[in-house]
Amino acid sequence: MVGANAQGKTSILEAVCVMVRLQSPRSTRMSRMVKMDTSGFGVAGRCWDNDLQVRYTPRKGVTMKMGGEPVVKQGDYLRSGGLVVWMGNDDLQLVRGSGSVRRRYLDFLGCQLDPLYRDHLNRYTRVLKARNLLLKDRTQRDAEMVVYSDLLVRHGEFLTAARRRLVGMLEPESAASQVAVSGCDERVGMQYIAGSGDDLAASLEMTRERERRLGQTVAGPHRDEVRLTINGMVAADFASEGQQRTMALSLKLAQGQLLHQEAHRLPVYLLDDIFGELDPDRRNALMAVLPKKAQKLITTTNIDWMQDEFSMIEMADLPR
Repeated sequence: MVGANAQGKTSILEAVCVMVRLQSPRSTRMSRMVKMDTSGFGVAGRCWDNDLQVRYTPRKGVTMKMGGEPVVKQGDYLRSGGLVVWMGNDDLQLVRGSGSVRRRYLDFLGCQLDPLYRDHLNRYTRVLKARNLLLKDRTQRDAEMVVYSDLLVRHGEFLTAARRRLVGMLEPESAASQVAVSGCDERVGMQYIAGSGDDLAASLEMTRERERRLGQTVAGPHRDEVRLTINGMVAADFASEGQQRTMALSLKLAQGQLLHQEAHRLPVYLLDDIFGELDPDRRNALMAVLPKKAQKLITTTNIDWMQDEFSMIEMADLPR
């Protein structure tokens, strides 16, 4: 899709992501996607020989249909859908931003690869919220704290093991993609640093008094970090902007490679106006690295740089 800024190109790609994966790549809350002065939104389309429909209202939340039939559980809807890789300008925050950005990157991949990952992540998030409320309560409720701590350990240990495995598989793929897109021998490194330490239960015991003082849980997967390096140095501090942008792309390319290898299906690539800050060589190198048989939905303001084998449509040609 080719068009000027503020024409709605990103909204089209975001709608595809919501329809396929029930989440926005740009927001953690559906409510933030509702247009002002409207009661909600809906997205519908035909994908993988199936008619999909997603609606959201603040009152009812998310409702889904598949083939015209209501689907009650989000897990059932997602298991029957496809896989997505989102690539956008904000991906630079994967390198420069806080640990929460990199955790979300891992979670988006993990939830697509394994339904259990999504289940444990949702349960961990709910337990963490409840446990933090207990920690803020001045009343000593030790019996309840034990229950929530046990649940936190159960779901947290799953996430720690799953994220560690993901990072181990992503590192060689991202390193290869960095070389392919940059055309240089830039060694990319990824190191998983568990926010739970070696043993979450032991960490919770050791931090008990600190938790009481702060009123929050200070150990667990919600504090995980992924350390990114280039040529052995911390990428956020020592990589040039061009290297950082290429690394962000490489991380997303690695995500797509892992989805293909582990799920045995090609994901759909949603590329949102990522070419403006890349030189022509890196733009065309990126296009060449993307799997040729994968579907790619691309937005851009200009295609003068693009090679002849790729085709685009003008925003003006899309139905309103």
